[in-house]
Amino acid sequence: MNLKSVMGTILAVLALASISLGQAVNTHNAVTTYSVNADSPEEALDYVHAKQMPLPSLSSLPDSRAALMRALEAGQPHGTPGFAAGGVGNGIMSPINLGTPVAGNGGVGPEDFGTNNHPFTTERADLSIATNKAYPYGIAGKLFFKIGGDTYICSASLIKRGIVVTAAHCVANYGASQFYSGWQFVPGYRSGSAPFSKWTAASATILTVYYNGTDGCTVYGVVCPDDVAVITLNTKKYKGLANQYPGTYTGWYGYGWNGYGFVGGITQITQLGYPVGLDNAELMERTDSYGYTDGNNSNNTVIGSNMNGGSSGGPWLINFGIPPTLTGETNGSAPLGNGVVGVTSWGYTSTSPKEQGASPFTSNNITVLISAVCGSTPAPARNWLSIVRIGDESQLRYW
Repeated sequence: MNLKSVMGTILAVLALASISLGQAVNTHNAVTTYSVNADSPEEALDYVHAKQMPLPSLSSLPDSRAALMRALEAGQPHGTPGFAAGGVGNGIMSPINLGTPVAGNGGVGPEDFGTNNHPFTTERADLSIATNKAYPYGIAGKLFFKIGGDTYICSASLIKRGIVVTAAHCVANYGASQFYSGWQFVPGYRSGSAPFSKWTAASATILTVYYNGTDGCTVYGVVCPDDVAVITLNTKKYKGLANQYPGTYTGWYGYGWNGYGFVGGITQITQLGYPVGLDNAELMERTDSYGYTDGNNSNNTVIGSNMNGGSSGGPWLINFGIPPTLTGETNGSAPLGNGVVGVTSWGYTSTSPKEQGASPFTSNNITVLISAVCGSTPAPARNWLSIVRIGDESQLRYW
């Protein structure tokens, strides 16, 4: 499917939709923000018949082995690496049912590598033991939104208590100066169940160069330096408490920029998402693969993966999991646990290569976006108190 042509056919509908929503777009400090009118009613989304957001796709097939060698020789192409730490939530749920999605358009089956010989494993993140509700999986989730009159899905995750990170192409049409609308984030989504409820958007922010189409993409609107967006969520009443954010309950991921966690242009990536081609986007999927920096493709990170449409915007994490208590050991040079370093941005038209790419997090995109919505430069989270659920027990922890 040609993303550019598909998106172009709905521009007129999108324009009418944005007027009816009372869209307020402000450009400042190289970012563009869509602010949802607080007085507007919540948009009605079709959770059952939601369509996959077409994954921006390449038709050409590069030599990944040559690209890997270039990455090893080039080293770090970005600035000084940095990171902001995440947090563990208290695990308290308030489940609602959104309805089980209908059968989609099918997809491909899992393989260990594709024609580019990039090794990976793609398996269910859902282990049939409520993995989706547990830290650190429940921080990721499904993102619903409207394009014209239709409901679409992407993937996303929390990187602050009330801030979601996803792909810019799940927020706006590249180069068209036009936003989509009606975003709702469902952390830990599973087969129509929203264990931590659903959360509406207060605003969506992307870099202006993506908004107006001057991002310098290697392939127009597909392989871009800055296919990254942040969505600020509205607070709401949760378990009887007013003005709550989901991250208090799910926790949130940390994030790194400028190649944090990469050595010689490569790192180990865990990708989470809801691709329609695997389990019909009903369950969270997980891919583990080495990722390398492709200097010929906007310094995007490339991994082996079996995900497709619907996985867009899902987090690419380093050091994923629950860290052990060190006993006679020491941390490595990049110890940030559960750190997002990119989000799913593109794949291939052909299903044979089994690879996907991500715009890397840099000091020119993710830190700019967070600063724009938070009003300050991001810093590691410290000195807050949380109730952490471990098994059947609850403990107090300072971070």
